[in-house]
Amino acid sequence: MIPAADWTLCALADRLATGEVSAVEVTRAYLDRIEALDAAVGAYLTVDAAGALAQAETADRHRGEGPLAGVPIALKDIFLTRGLRTTCASRILEDFVPPYDGTVVRRLREAGAVILGKLNMDEFAMGSSTENSAFRRTGNPWALDRTPGGSSGGSSAAVAARLCAGSLGTDTGGSIRQPAALCGIVGLKPTYGRVSRFGVVAFASSLDQVGPMGRTVRDVGRLLEVVAGHDPYDATSAAVPVPGGLGELPQGADLRGVRLGVPREYFPETGLQPAVERAVRAAIEQLRDLGAEIVDVSLPHTKYAVATYYLVAPAEASSNLARYDGVRYGLRVTADDLQGMYAETRGQGFGAEVKRRILLGTFALSAGYYDAYYRKAGQVRTLIRRDFDDVFERVDAIVTPTSPTTAFKLGERLDDPLQMYLADIFTLSCNLAGLPGLSVPCGFDEADLPIGLQLLGRPFDEAGLLRIGAAYEDATPWKARLPGDPPEVRR
Repeated sequence: MIPAADWTLCALADRLATGEVSAVEVTRAYLDRIEALDAAVGAYLTVDAAGALAQAETADRHRGEGPLAGVPIALKDIFLTRGLRTTCASRILEDFVPPYDGTVVRRLREAGAVILGKLNMDEFAMGSSTENSAFRRTGNPWALDRTPGGSSGGSSAAVAARLCAGSLGTDTGGSIRQPAALCGIVGLKPTYGRVSRFGVVAFASSLDQVGPMGRTVRDVGRLLEVVAGHDPYDATSAAVPVPGGLGELPQGADLRGVRLGVPREYFPETGLQPAVERAVRAAIEQLRDLGAEIVDVSLPHTKYAVATYYLVAPAEASSNLARYDGVRYGLRVTADDLQGMYAETRGQGFGAEVKRRILLGTFALSAGYYDAYYRKAGQVRTLIRRDFDDVFERVDAIVTPTSPTTAFKLGERLDDPLQMYLADIFTLSCNLAGLPGLSVPCGFDEADLPIGLQLLGRPFDEAGLLRIGAAYEDATPWKARLPGDPPEVRR
């Protein structure tokens, strides 16, 4: 087996472009690795071996014709893929095969990428541990009894276990950055509007954003260059130019002239795992050593982010998920009348967490409660955004922990939704404000579980975040550490 899985996405793309290896060889190596390991990891819901090999053969015939030519990529199972099942990890879409590709999928294909398959997730992207999937459990490659995070847990686990060279996820309240932190990889949530959502199954339309996940900052940058950019099919897509060279950032750059804010609200006296705080504060000192100026700042409305998010997101979800009624597509459970069909279809098709959020959202939007809940949440959301606007007048980026803890045990929080929701306490504000956020590995706890450092930036300054992240990554050893294969596979 060639060591393709040990190469970063950028290194692999360069080797493919020069003909050092063929796309078919690389794809077969990844498919063999998936076959050997994924029964233990549980990252994939669908593996398209025949389709991937056909794409690889095409890439070999057109070597070098695209920035991702021949590079094996996998997708969170929320992206529409023509002829390939898209389930959102839900029984209600278990047999749904889309008739067209979403915009980001089309752009990946045009860049020459080989799509290996679709990855596990929390049902309809609602969750923080990937335990809400209707189909299987995903383990963290660093410890299979731990969560890989969520909702893009399959995407983070697949990259960490080297079951794909890179992946795409979606981030509504931290669903790229939190699993990236828990699995020891890099994850980027772009600015709202930077990447098209046409062909992405909607959860909360004012919060959802597509983003890349990879082993290194430069891997993520190269993926972003491919999928980002204006799309006339998405009314929320921004006509803002995408900077080039994000996958070829200079090595060993310093951060002189960069001002980084450290918000006191992200270092609470309780709830923050001591090992996480130590690693993040050490990372801040490393950024200082690289030349950055560290500035203490305040984001006073952060304390309202969880409550605000869990009014806005469920309200939008209750509207978006109304289309799953058994009439046009997806599961249909027959009943004596139309109302009965609606009730039976949704009752059998949706899982417990999806039902919980639909109920929360419907209540928040109901007559007599709209002003008290949803409207008020929108007003607080504005205050959260203003906090960031004020701080970004003084600093270039903000530095925080990505997650308050390292990966918790599977099953540990299933019966306590509030504790599960608090796993995203440091990532929610970024979505509410529509800002870009990057998570990079910054250390390990006593159990050898990864810790993530979060960088938050000005709107559409993904390039600035990637530059800071790459400088930190180059100065630290974390990207070289990889999880071992599961013991049952090693034997």
